[in-house]
Amino acid sequence: MSKRERRAKIKRRVRKNILGTTDIPRLSVFRSNKLIYAQIIDDSTGTTLVSSSSFKMDGADKVVKLEQAAMVGKAIGEKAKAAGLETVVFDRNGYLYHGRIKQLADSAREAGLKF
Repeated sequence: MSKRERRAKIKRRVRKNILGTTDIPRLSVFRSNKLIYAQIIDDSTGTTLVSSSSFKMDGADKVVKLEQAAMVGKAIGEKAKAAGLETVVFDRNGYLYHGRIKQLADSAREAGLKF
């Protein structure tokens, strides 16, 4: 089983238990080798409510990837608060909960999101 297939299998297992609603949307995280992305999704309507990534952040390309994740977590938390969202369901998207994923989640919590 390849790394991609393994992650897809884990992702299916995680996603069958997680569903974002209008009241409690889903915070989905994707990480590539260079960048990290986060978006808050309402699965009942299939719309993205808030998104943030290290792609267009000022200075994100000059810092370590853990700091990029912290910046994205803080940004997504602040945007969610501005949109009136306080509680979300965290979707780690098949990734292990450590490193950049954990850093993003901790920063989002510090910015005021609850999950």
